[in-house]
Amino acid sequence: MIDAAQFIYRPGKGLAGYDPKFTGGLTEEREARASLDEYAAAIAKYQDMLMAHATYGLLVIFQGMDGAGKDAAVKHVMSSVDPQGCEVKMFKEATEKEVRHDYLWRAVRAMPARGQIGIFNRSYYEHVVSERVHPEKLGRQQLPPEATGADLWARRYRQINDLERHLTENGIHVLKFFLHLSRDEQRERLLERITRPDKRWKFSASDVQERQHWDAYMKAYEEAFEQTGTDAAPWHVVPADSRWFARAAVASAVAAKLKSFHTDYPRPDEEQEGELRRAREALEREKAAP
Repeated sequence: MIDAAQFIYRPGKGLAGYDPKFTGGLTEEREARASLDEYAAAIAKYQDMLMAHATYGLLVIFQGMDGAGKDAAVKHVMSSVDPQGCEVKMFKEATEKEVRHDYLWRAVRAMPARGQIGIFNRSYYEHVVSERVHPEKLGRQQLPPEATGADLWARRYRQINDLERHLTENGIHVLKFFLHLSRDEQRERLLERITRPDKRWKFSASDVQERQHWDAYMKAYEEAFEQTGTDAAPWHVVPADSRWFARAAVASAVAAKLKSFHTDYPRPDEEQEGELRRAREALEREKAAP
């Protein structure tokens, strides 16, 4: 079993304190696959209860550098969920319509309802990471003077914390994962995208260009973790050099969070019991009729 709590980001530790090659004592892929299958079954079980109660919702956020395995984590970890109760949103470059709104607008529109799981492949955190590395992107947003200035990032951290606290207090819990990939492993994965026919469609020349800003990205992520890792919505820094371990680690956290909501189906109240009894009696009479 994998204890996902060990991956929660601790203030002051920095990303250097998390080994992207860590595999938690698992030495073979088949071990992690067996764990993933077990967690996937638990996710399916507790998601069904989540839908039945419709009291809580879950927002799962994936962040990471290109090639970290965000797409694959969504595919493998959530393979067992009921699609009726789960929606994936991939946040790419904002459209012209989206940039005319505040930076949280498109994310708020995609939030899961109670009883649902929402998955963000990238998220509003791009606005305190990517835009911090590339501040020129802010120009496209035509921000008013009061939305810029030296305290821009501090204000955005506060706004994000306010949003996540609001969600949690209204029953929508937030799980945040940073898939922690080493720079050397990213190089190998980008080369794999170039050489493998089934991977080439994922390759973008910008992925290589962004590698030149690696240190700036790590610094931006570290500050985001320091400022937005809260008790209600902590960051999980998941070692991602081993694809199979990263998927199992994420699945363990998702399964544990869903289990924390409900471990049984809702019990009918007196009125519902009466409805069930009358319905059963009607169906039994129908069966007995000649």
